[in-house]
Amino acid sequence: MPAVHFTNLLIVVAAGLVAPLALGFFPRLRIPAIVLEIVLGIVIGPSVLGWAKPDLPVAILALVGLAFLLFLGGLEFDVERLRGRLLKLTAIGFGVSFAIAIILGLGLQAGGFVKSPLFVAIVLVATSLGVVFPVLKDSGNLTSSFGQLVIAASSIAEFGSIVLLSLFFSGMGSTSTSGTLILLGVFGVVVLVVGLAISGFERSMRLGRVLQRLQDTTAQIRVRAAFVLLIGFTALAGSVGFETILGAFAAGALLSLIDRDEAMTHPEFRVKLEAVGFGVFIPVFFVNSGVQFDLNALFAHASTVAWVPLFLLAIYLAHGLSACVYVRLLGRYQSAIAGVLQSTSLTFVVAATQIGLGLGVVSRASAAALVAAGLLSVAISPTLALVLLRRGRPASAAPWDSPSPVMPVVTAQDRALSHVEHVRSGA
Repeated sequence: MPAVHFTNLLIVVAAGLVAPLALGFFPRLRIPAIVLEIVLGIVIGPSVLGWAKPDLPVAILALVGLAFLLFLGGLEFDVERLRGRLLKLTAIGFGVSFAIAIILGLGLQAGGFVKSPLFVAIVLVATSLGVVFPVLKDSGNLTSSFGQLVIAASSIAEFGSIVLLSLFFSGMGSTSTSGTLILLGVFGVVVLVVGLAISGFERSMRLGRVLQRLQDTTAQIRVRAAFVLLIGFTALAGSVGFETILGAFAAGALLSLIDRDEAMTHPEFRVKLEAVGFGVFIPVFFVNSGVQFDLNALFAHASTVAWVPLFLLAIYLAHGLSACVYVRLLGRYQSAIAGVLQSTSLTFVVAATQIGLGLGVVSRASAAALVAAGLLSVAISPTLALVLLRRGRPASAAPWDSPSPVMPVVTAQDRALSHVEHVRSGA
């Protein structure tokens, strides 16, 4: 067995520690930690200092980090928010955003900036829900009609972009479009069956007592079960020809759907999952993304650098123009803020470009410019949205008029999760 060295991994995890710690000394600097993690990765990587490289230990942990990131994204996918008028409005908004993104992608292809307009369109419509959440919480808009709409729209954008990306890459293989849709249906049926089976097991009083007895011991049985679900769905997605990110997101969404009594029987469960993900695996993924970032490709030509503001403008156009759909309900001012918030996109951009580079659908220069645009969107959009929210009139605290409340009552677990989100975003 060849010797495995952990020097590169040590440097990468140290960078993952330094990023949020450094931001903690400057609480007024509202930059999400993931931005600094990627920047530090670029600095320590081959493009600048050459201290670290993505060897086997780093690559494996980074891959698990990507899966965990999408798993936690799926865990935030709350079907309670998606009903009635809210579902219809945000679905229309996503459709408009995707149509605009396709037009922008065709224009970028005609200008010689990208190879695949459809791939770029999918990247442009994504939203980083994990970054949007703390912005709404900080501004006191999380439970308002404005906040509910933005959270629901961001959830649909995140889920929709993952499904579209999986269909795009699976369609590049030998499977036909109809075959791909059939496989997606089979995958959905398997997810449904597993969900029903888990729900049935959880109704067992004997099993419930065992889970409660073991959940806070060294067994950490619920965390282990969640990890099995994550890896199982990730493997399943890969085996039927889809990208593993779909399986990871589906595992989180399924867990969010069937795990309804967490505040009563296991209030610390999701906090533990956040701790494992954002404390161990996910920082490795973001720092490694910086290590792999091709700075030379970005600065090889002055024209390539000019792509960054062009891609950033495309992100804002795709989300900002589609936000006009919300004007009737939110007014122009809050609709504009919603468009700014939904233009926050980095996690999906990083993941998609990594996959796209491996399959050759995006050039290194375009990938570097897209990630740089994503970095700028995360650095600019949350701060700009907070400023606009604080200057404008406060959002209405009244929830959407539906038979049951769209947002759940804030519990101790919600407050704990909010604290984790603050730490994650460098607040």
